[in-house]
Amino acid sequence: MSLCALSLCEAAAEIREGRISAVELVTACLDRIAEVDPGVQAWTFLDRDHALMQARVLDESRAHGGALGPLHGVPIGVKDVFDTGDMPTEFGSPLWAGRTPRSDAAAVARLRAAGAVIMGKTVTTEYAYFHPGKTRNPHDAARTPGGSSSGSAAAVAAQMVPGAIGTQTNGSVIRPAAFCGVVGFKPTHGLIPRTGALLLSRALDHVGVFARTVEDVALLAETLVGFDAEDTDTRPVAHPPFAAMAASEPPLPPRFAFVKSPVWEQADAITQDAFGELVEFLGEAATEVELGESFERAIDLHRTVMEVEMAHNLHRDYEKGGDKLSAPLRRIIERGRARLAVDYAAALAGIAPLNEGLNDLFNEYDAILTPAAPGEAPRGFESTGNPIFCTIWTYLGAPAITLPLLRTESGLPLGVQLVGRRGNDARLLRTARWLVKNVERISHRGRRQATVMDSKPAGRAGKRK
Repeated sequence: MSLCALSLCEAAAEIREGRISAVELVTACLDRIAEVDPGVQAWTFLDRDHALMQARVLDESRAHGGALGPLHGVPIGVKDVFDTGDMPTEFGSPLWAGRTPRSDAAAVARLRAAGAVIMGKTVTTEYAYFHPGKTRNPHDAARTPGGSSSGSAAAVAAQMVPGAIGTQTNGSVIRPAAFCGVVGFKPTHGLIPRTGALLLSRALDHVGVFARTVEDVALLAETLVGFDAEDTDTRPVAHPPFAAMAASEPPLPPRFAFVKSPVWEQADAITQDAFGELVEFLGEAATEVELGESFERAIDLHRTVMEVEMAHNLHRDYEKGGDKLSAPLRRIIERGRARLAVDYAAALAGIAPLNEGLNDLFNEYDAILTPAAPGEAPRGFESTGNPIFCTIWTYLGAPAITLPLLRTESGLPLGVQLVGRRGNDARLLRTARWLVKNVERISHRGRRQATVMDSKPAGRAGKRK
């Protein structure tokens, strides 16, 4: 097996045990990038010599008995909205072309402290919003990879790097991960600090991670979480054992609340059929549950918060260089400037009650089961696809993960999204790993999409009425 095909956990273990060097792994990934990136275009900045220099320094440290971090020698892609003191950070906008920050974002600094090689900067859509970048879907170059973390998802899917980081303000981690067929994990809001990352919406911005297995995203996320005094939404709490929890077996088989959500009619027929079969396969382990009427307003409330806070945080660029912004970005800023303060305050105030409204559901079920996107990655590059199946969970700040468990008849991925109780990220990862073990990834044939393993998982007794 090529070294670039190693999972993140496998790569870390191979280097830790001395079976391969960081230079060997980074060289293999660089060769892979040279081979496939001309068609995928996942990178906006990549310096081969600088990546190899980082790897040599790490190998020398190991040879001299230096401490090994959990990601020692592992190459990681960084979305071009995170400050990097040794590389440009341009936010996908000509207004910031050539900008080189003085220091690293908190997430990047933690990656370096864990021994990671910062491979380069991956493509983001303009200001991490909807206007597409140059990246193409690794499964079909005529389709979008999703956004806004387009390059991070595509680079992991195309085996250019075993892991990458991105951000989500609506669906910018879960959607591209689903379209590209990798695991994307968006932790609880405020768990990973956003210091030094592009600020769109304090209430909605999340740092998320991409990899090829649940164990991989658990290790990557565990490296990043923690208090940062400069991000007032982080808290000084004990370090969550993501990796150990994700690798453990649940004491009882998990139960899933299949939630169509108020936007089910926007799901493609292929997605509706696939989830119908998946729920049928899970048997007593899954029950369809309807959200209360109050959740129907969540999408509008999210839109209000996002528009107002983006208008506030991007006002300088709008005033000074509005002619260089895309039309969709200008429109959302203009809508945000026109919003009433009372509506914005009400939208913020709606987050806590809706999370409380899910308490009964999470007392009975381990995770919400729902689509990650309306369907497979759309053709064309006018947009990065519809984030609507992510909106409610981003608004609530709840942890979410997408798993590449389903495929269409053309071989394209369909993401299965699991959502957990806010703050219960480790349990969500454990539940996600259980689901992966119990549902095989297959190619679908015909309108009925989800063919799964022959042996059904045992479910706990009882259904939610």
